[in-house]
Amino acid sequence: AEESCPVALSELCLAQVCLSLDSLCRTQPDGSLRLSWAPLLPQEMADQLLHKMAAQGTLNDRTVGIFRSCEQLRLRRACVRSSPLSAEAFRLALCPHRLQELDASGVPGGLTGAHILSGLASNPECRASLQRLTLSRLQLGWTSLEVKEEQVGFSSLQGLRTLNLANTDLTDPFLEDICTLPKLEVLDISSTPVTELSALLGCRLTLRSLTAHGLRQLDMSPARVISILSQLHALRHLDLSDDRFVSGDEAVRLLLEGGSGILPALVSLDVSGRKKVTEGAVTAFVEGRRGLLFLGLLATGAGSCDVLSGNNNLKVAGEANEKQICESLRRYRERECFTREALVHLYQLTNDMYDQTRPDILKLVLGGMQNYSESLHVQLVASACVFNLTNQDMAVGMPHPLLSAVVHQVLEAMRSFPSHQQLQKNCLLVLCSDTILQDVPFDRFEAAKLVMNWLSGHVDRTLQRMAVAVISILVAKLSTEQTTQLGADIFIMKQLLGIVQQKAMAGVVDSTLKFALSALWNLTDETPTASRHFIQCQGLELRLMNMVPGLSVVQNNIAEVEELQADMMQEDLLEHVVTLLQGPQVEVGVSYFAGGILAHLTSRQDAWTLDQGLRQTILEQLHAAILTWALPEREMVSYRSFRPFFSLLQTSQPAGVQLWAVWAMHLVCTQNGVQYCHMLQVEGAVELLKTLSSDLDTHSNVRGMAESILGMVECHQTTSNPLRTQTEKGHHGRS
Repeated sequence: AEESCPVALSELCLAQVCLSLDSLCRTQPDGSLRLSWAPLLPQEMADQLLHKMAAQGTLNDRTVGIFRSCEQLRLRRACVRSSPLSAEAFRLALCPHRLQELDASGVPGGLTGAHILSGLASNPECRASLQRLTLSRLQLGWTSLEVKEEQVGFSSLQGLRTLNLANTDLTDPFLEDICTLPKLEVLDISSTPVTELSALLGCRLTLRSLTAHGLRQLDMSPARVISILSQLHALRHLDLSDDRFVSGDEAVRLLLEGGSGILPALVSLDVSGRKKVTEGAVTAFVEGRRGLLFLGLLATGAGSCDVLSGNNNLKVAGEANEKQICESLRRYRERECFTREALVHLYQLTNDMYDQTRPDILKLVLGGMQNYSESLHVQLVASACVFNLTNQDMAVGMPHPLLSAVVHQVLEAMRSFPSHQQLQKNCLLVLCSDTILQDVPFDRFEAAKLVMNWLSGHVDRTLQRMAVAVISILVAKLSTEQTTQLGADIFIMKQLLGIVQQKAMAGVVDSTLKFALSALWNLTDETPTASRHFIQCQGLELRLMNMVPGLSVVQNNIAEVEELQADMMQEDLLEHVVTLLQGPQVEVGVSYFAGGILAHLTSRQDAWTLDQGLRQTILEQLHAAILTWALPEREMVSYRSFRPFFSLLQTSQPAGVQLWAVWAMHLVCTQNGVQYCHMLQVEGAVELLKTLSSDLDTHSNVRGMAESILGMVECHQTTSNPLRTQTEKGHHGRS
């Protein structure tokens, strides 16, 4: 599949050049850039570089200056689509080239069609060489054209074969000028204010394709329209569609029912949006034109004709079946209303697509989302389609690059429409997929923030559970820097602790609570700022540790931060933690993390602010409890680093503190020796264990466990190749 193929080396190189323009260029006095040095690039590569700059949003008055070097960067097919360029920058950078094609559609910043025509016409070579010109969605600025010389009209570009002026202010006089072009074959005047089509007779012998979608101001009788069109003897492709979904059009009816004598050579006709097109008229039209290759019938209600299904060569854009819907999404990328209409029908279709992996359809949906990222209506129905296409196991077989692009667009939708509840819900449902969360590359940091912001305003229990589960998994996969940045936002800590408090008050231990605690564990792991926020948000006041081990895990993280240990010097808190060290009703996971809290707090005698007798009692109870712990059958905890244990392994530490640290190391090395034995070596913990083992004052329980760990390290040294240190953290067993 295309999505599974690696990106071409040329694409990667061009993308890197776009990102590195400042270092590759020198700045001219006028502020524009020039390449400091450039070889004579292949002509196609220069075109691709310009296109890439436009697509990435890096093309502007400053950067387009590199194309003033016509000797090194020779343009033939120029695309400056949607790039902010001034008339002067366009004239200096692009007009000196011998262009064959130019796409300047949707260019903001004051560049008008008049400026473009004037600039192109100033180059005699370009006037003859330009064959394709696209100025759609552009202000043409006819007033400035009228005061210029005659050669700035479209007719000055004598080589033009294709002209796209859709969604411009094209008027009748300039349509007349256009139709004098001797080689004009393809013309798009969609959604322009033209009122008369008689000028088309000027190119009746050359015009092969006419797109006249949505001509709202046309002032001609239906019979006159058909009379003009029927005289276009070279016409093969005709588009008379209308996205207003008008209830009827006499001209279209006359064309469909007029017999094969009207435009007999047509191979493509689009009448989508014409509500009262009848199946009988469509049948008559198709049967009279055996060479027909395409028919646009979206939103006409006439797509179910039997005559359409019997012709394998005929492609139909409609809503009657999957094939027609997909063709609509391919054909109408530039028409928002038709895209939305097709997506609505696709959503209904995908409701019944169980256990079918359809990357081809997902790619079409993605295209609609990308083309109309600012349209709420498109994003709403498209996100629902995405969920249907990636739900449950359907995402497993999807190419990851495709899913990555889809998730990026979903996050864009969440960011663009933060207050639209249904859209946010759709996007959350898409994210709540094991395949996407675990395997697909995307910006998990941004996703975590967006989901957290959504969570703050919604209390639906089902959605809350999904949102917290998503956050828990996302946070576990963040880098240390990202976790620190996320944990620095006290709002996030308040949200998660609010959920924990809500569950505590209700006495409920469910998956939502466990996911919230898992997220808190990852946020506070080696992140002092997040740990401080945990305390500020009254996290220490919660007494849930006997219900679920998750909170003791978080408070263990807090205890690791030396500057926060004073906040935990609360006698009632410590007495509660001691009760969790052992007992028939206490899971070993709860006891383990409770022991971690006590080990860290008692490890610094100089920082102990409570009664020293209490400290000694805690140390004795900790030591005795650890000796009763049995190794759990499943993985209970994973560590990103052993460094927080180093202070606990010093020979000066009490035996209870040392014993907890070596028991923890022994636990993870027993369960995952390859990973953790290597981590012990890389981080220098082996030397600490050796020192502890050889010290005469080390308690026998501690020495025995330290020697057992060293034995495992030696065993793995001789039987395994070293593997890299784990960089991903996560509290697996208890979430």
